[in-house]
Amino acid sequence: MFLKSLKLKNFRNYGYLEHTFLKNKTLFVGKNAQGKTNLLEAVYYLSALNSNRIKKDSELIKFDEQSCTICAQCIKSDTEVALEVFINPPKNKILKVNGLKKNKSQDFLRVLKVVNFSSADLMLLRGEPSNRRKWLDLAICQVYGAYYDKLAKYNKIRLQKSNFLAQGYRDDGLLDAFNTQMSIAAANIVYLRVKFLSELQKIAFDKHKTVSQDEELTFYYDSDVPKECGIKELSEFIYDRLCLIKDDEIRRTQCLFGPHRDDISFFINEIDAKKYASQGQQRTLVLALKLAELDIIKEKAGEQPVLLLDDVLAELDNIRQNYLLRAIGENTQTIITSVDTFAFDKEFLSDVEIVKISQGQIV
Repeated sequence: MFLKSLKLKNFRNYGYLEHTFLKNKTLFVGKNAQGKTNLLEAVYYLSALNSNRIKKDSELIKFDEQSCTICAQCIKSDTEVALEVFINPPKNKILKVNGLKKNKSQDFLRVLKVVNFSSADLMLLRGEPSNRRKWLDLAICQVYGAYYDKLAKYNKIRLQKSNFLAQGYRDDGLLDAFNTQMSIAAANIVYLRVKFLSELQKIAFDKHKTVSQDEELTFYYDSDVPKECGIKELSEFIYDRLCLIKDDEIRRTQCLFGPHRDDISFFINEIDAKKYASQGQQRTLVLALKLAELDIIKEKAGEQPVLLLDDVLAELDNIRQNYLLRAIGENTQTIITSVDTFAFDKEFLSDVEIVKISQGQIV
């Protein structure tokens, strides 16, 4: 996988930008608030149809503009593929692959695979459960293209049910219909989350031990649902639980059970990492997760994903910096942002394309 070029129009602080990637390693350098992270966000959006920074697509559009466009040329399996996303709220986004409109998001999602690693990810353990769910969902989208639609369907049903509960009157038949649909959609999400975390765990364990030497990383999906069963059994369990708490949901006028309330638990040597991990241990853990993402996407997709490093090296000590740069490998296209080049040694920079960014422009 190689991202050959990127073109933006009215995206974030970019009125217009076009860049061709010349090498496997590209370093965007510039002061803060110049648009470096926005470039990586655009690349990520093409891979996940979602931003890792905001919830509403309208926030991606340049101030005083009505729409924005993200385009890219990729080389996938030795074939050049053109991607285009047109965002024009409140209308649905328009997706094109090689100029042809795609109505199904999974047809678009199976093209560009990326792993994003930013300084914000280093706070994954101490952040809110919603942050960990978002990380997990975006990671799964890279491996299972259909997951995006499953998640969208669940969220749509959950929103409809929430609106119904907020109205404050009781209709058991309609509520049961919502619970039936919700249990099926939820079961698909939980099943893929558990499956992905189980596969990621095996890889991350080795990555983590390489850096930490004597510490063992384990993690699991934190939910009341049974983990070792199929989608049908999961659906039945979730439906029964929703029926059991029906009166409580009506009284509190909100959805109280489902994957939108689940979490991921992390342990280092069987000790709760969220509560007791040091700052260094947190960084090692997240580094292991991101490198494991790279490997699992390569395994499932058959191609090396593009790695996005957003100002993360400045947050790592020399041991973790060196491990990350060695683990990347020459064949992994890596796009990096930094305020300067001081965090990189001369050997690494010798084969890196350095691009300066200032006020939303390449200078």
